[in-house]
Amino acid sequence: MPTDHSFPGRRISAVSMIVGPLLLLAGALTRVPFPFSFTEQLAAVQRAPGLVIGGYTAFLAGNVLMWPAVVTLARGIGRTHPMWAAWGGAFVIFGLFERTFHAGINQTAFRLVLRRGLDSATAFVQDSYQDTHLFSYLSFTIMFGWYVLAFGAYRSRVLGLTGSIALASMGTVPLGVLKGTDAFTIAGTLGLCVAFLPLGFRLVREGPRPSRRSVLLTLLGTAVVGLLAYASTLG
Repeated sequence: MPTDHSFPGRRISAVSMIVGPLLLLAGALTRVPFPFSFTEQLAAVQRAPGLVIGGYTAFLAGNVLMWPAVVTLARGIGRTHPMWAAWGGAFVIFGLFERTFHAGINQTAFRLVLRRGLDSATAFVQDSYQDTHLFSYLSFTIMFGWYVLAFGAYRSRVLGLTGSIALASMGTVPLGVLKGTDAFTIAGTLGLCVAFLPLGFRLVREGPRPSRRSVLLTLLGTAVVGLLAYASTLG
């Protein structure tokens, strides 16, 4: 069936481009007071569990929320440079999957600290750090995906030189389990804000204002999703 609508749509993409990078930056800044190594990150959970877990959760939320922004940017690149759009978009999204997998390990380690103690959690992470799994083979996408996507954005003129370099800086953010915040983390997440926030606000301005019916349906849908999210925590 033919349609003019393209998924994920203007509004979802705008939210992703604005909120996603800000959550990543907020999560990175929350980890600044704690040393970078995984042993220090675990020790920090004992001292300030709410702050540490909250920061990692914000980073995770921003990471998951980035996929509509990446899809929309790749679609813009693909109008003139489909190969760069395909490879860059696919690599970045695989990299988002990879970071989400790492976040699951992080959350498990945090719970081990709180339920089994710091020594037990540290030993578990240290013993299993080099274990091979499916995502071991995709780690390169976390870095190189952003470089490919940024080059495609520059070649297609979807982003200018400054925006493309800012987007590419996300590839310098350290990858792996229980990584703290360093200068590259701050530079990369700030760069993502520089690259995506103007695009997100442009999408907001370009489209028509939502109708009252659309606003009411969105509020109702949000309430239903909130209830379903709460129900998901019960089982």
